[in-house]
Amino acid sequence: MLRLRSLGRTVQGTVRGLLARPFRAVGSILRPVGAALGALARTVARITRPIVRPFRRIARPLKGFLGDLVGLVPALLAGAGVFLVVAGLFNYFSPAALPSPSPSDVVASASPAPYSLPPRVTAEPSGSGNPSPGPSGTAALAIATRVVIPALNIDDPIVASPHNEQYPLCNVAEYLSLDKVYAYPGAPQAVYLYAHARVHMFWNLLVSSKVNDGAAMIGMWVEVYTDDDQRHIYEISRVIRHVPATTTFADQALAATTDQLWLQTSEGHANSSTKLQIVAMPIGVLAASHADAHPAGRGSVCPDAPLCTAPNQGGCRR
Repeated sequence: MLRLRSLGRTVQGTVRGLLARPFRAVGSILRPVGAALGALARTVARITRPIVRPFRRIARPLKGFLGDLVGLVPALLAGAGVFLVVAGLFNYFSPAALPSPSPSDVVASASPAPYSLPPRVTAEPSGSGNPSPGPSGTAALAIATRVVIPALNIDDPIVASPHNEQYPLCNVAEYLSLDKVYAYPGAPQAVYLYAHARVHMFWNLLVSSKVNDGAAMIGMWVEVYTDDDQRHIYEISRVIRHVPATTTFADQALAATTDQLWLQTSEGHANSSTKLQIVAMPIGVLAASHADAHPAGRGSVCPDAPLCTAPNQGGCRR
């Protein structure tokens, strides 16, 4: 038994020695490092002490001031809350400001006519003396060459219909020719012009007619230029929609005995589609330049026009 106890103490001492040896080695390494860091810290403290000392003198009075200020924060927050509540009540009970109108919201007021028109002069019936203003003119007549509706961005040359026309031309307006030519502004009869409802032709007439039956077009001005360098001004007075495409569709215009302007376009793609007619009354004549009264365009066969079935047909594709 004594031998066993002696052996146990020997083993225990050996294990302790083995375990302690690494820690003693680490300690021998770290001990100089710790001493060096301590010396460095003392050196830094000696260097910075003169620099920090003045800030300590300043910090002591600020400590008390900052403490008092922190104590005021709850009171300041409470006062700000009361102010916001009162401001909110004032804003709630005050009337809301109306937004400034945009240009699109402003309804244009009636403005003076864009033309300075002399009175239309005609000779009085026989037995009268001097000429006086009247509803129709008897001056020398010239054929229409161009139609312009500035408000609708319409500007088309006017040409005669091709012989034996099968389909109206594109990019122009044409005048009606039956027993006589309906293309003389100022004559005691109608001027009757027609064109396709297409872009750069009478498309905008059709579009405008679909809004409140074309009420916005009433009062618009139409300019019809003539071969003698004149510009006849008409004012739109009627918009007639859904006119059946029968042989009598132009009877009202053909029966006119005073100067009138009639514009026509189709409301559909087929030849049998109903027609849209615009009626305008004359209000004056102005001089025009030769270039303005003689546009270059003469029209062209539409790309979707029907094929010609005879050599003498016009307005069709060959």
